[in-house]
Amino acid sequence: MMEAQFETMEGRLEELTIASAQPEIIADVPRWQAILMEIAQLEPAVNAWRQYRQLQSEIAQAKEMRNDPDLAEMAEEELKALLPREENERAQLRLFLIPHDPNDDRSVVMEIRPGAGGEEAALFAALLLRMYQRYAERKGYAFEPVDITDTELGGIKEAVFTLSGGGAFSRMKFESGVHRIQRVPITEAGGRIHTSTATVAVLPEAEDVEVDIRQEDLRIDTYRASGHGGQYINRTDSAVRITHLPTGLVVTCQDEKSQLKNKEKAMKVLKSRLYDLFRAEKDAAYAQRRKSQVGSGERNERIRTYNFPQGRVTDHRVGLTLYKIDAILDGDLDEIIDALILQEQTEKLQQLSL
Repeated sequence: MMEAQFETMEGRLEELTIASAQPEIIADVPRWQAILMEIAQLEPAVNAWRQYRQLQSEIAQAKEMRNDPDLAEMAEEELKALLPREENERAQLRLFLIPHDPNDDRSVVMEIRPGAGGEEAALFAALLLRMYQRYAERKGYAFEPVDITDTELGGIKEAVFTLSGGGAFSRMKFESGVHRIQRVPITEAGGRIHTSTATVAVLPEAEDVEVDIRQEDLRIDTYRASGHGGQYINRTDSAVRITHLPTGLVVTCQDEKSQLKNKEKAMKVLKSRLYDLFRAEKDAAYAQRRKSQVGSGERNERIRTYNFPQGRVTDHRVGLTLYKIDAILDGDLDEIIDALILQEQTEKLQQLSL
């Protein structure tokens, strides 16, 4: 099963490599770029597969050598080194079979808002904002604030920002949810430990909307123009009405004497209207997705706890506790995120085995 999948990938890569060198494809820049992108996605998997096959060949040769008394001892030593590699490389190959999330390669839009806990929650939100800024510096992501509203005590009411860089979403997506802090607030006179929360939403940065209008989705009618324009316009079917059947949008144009020019203008207007429509739908989906990510911000809806008295950070999704709260709040998040990525990969591999 796995072998057949990789052979299919290898065949596809060879096909794309040949196509990418064809002059007519190179001249079609969008198509050529799409092919190069697919090649870049396939190459790591195919190279790993070829390396694995080479290893299998070396193992087969070593097993043959065991039949020769003069080479048997050397063959056994070689197999001791090769067989563990085979198991490890086969496990790595299985990771390439996990369906790729197309959003993983995108930059991200992140939002932080205080949850339960009043001013202490706002101060915690500011801590999280700084943590992500520091993490961005470590990973080479470009941090760009979009909308940050401060409180009088140095907290934040809301922070919206972007992190731009290859694969940002593949790592930052695990930060979505309710974060919980346990410490003695600066506003607490009695020294009691308070529990507060902040919500974090992470979404893939939306690409420019590309309006793809299929010809079969259009009904184009022509008719005689009316109104200004004199006798010439009234005697010719130069006016154009375009109906986009999936949405019911209708655009008409009769400004030009040429039917072709009226059609071109009408198509531009239709694309603009579809852009607005798709953007509204995207905004609605964005809002719904954010709501599902962050919950209500209550203390029991937490993905991670930052406990200052004990100096620990616990990610509840993987049961990982690290006693280095200062380092983590300074952006040292990789150990936690790597554990979450491993868990996700393990779960997906289990699903593939079903």
